[in-house]
Amino acid sequence: MPDTGRTMYARVVEHTCDDCVPVSYELCAAGGLMFIRWTDRTGGGKPVVRETERLISSRAREMWRDLLLGLVR
Repeated sequence: MPDTGRTMYARVVEHTCDDCVPVSYELCAAGGLMFIRWTDRTGGGKPVVRETERLISSRAREMWRDLLLGLVR
C-alpha cells in the first residue's frame, strides 16, 4: 500500500540495513498497532515508501519474521 500518512510519528521497533542496500524495511509501531514500512532508493530520486496495513502486533511480527526469512515479499 502507498504511505497513508495515517500517523505522524511511528516508533521503529526493528529494521534491516539502510546503508548496505537500496531497499530497506522497518517494523514500526504507532497507535497500538504495528506495520512494516518498505523504502526503495533504487530510482536515484526521491525514495519510494510503502507501508503494510496496520496489524495487531502478533500478526505484524509474524509477517516481519516471514519477510526476514524470505517467505514473503
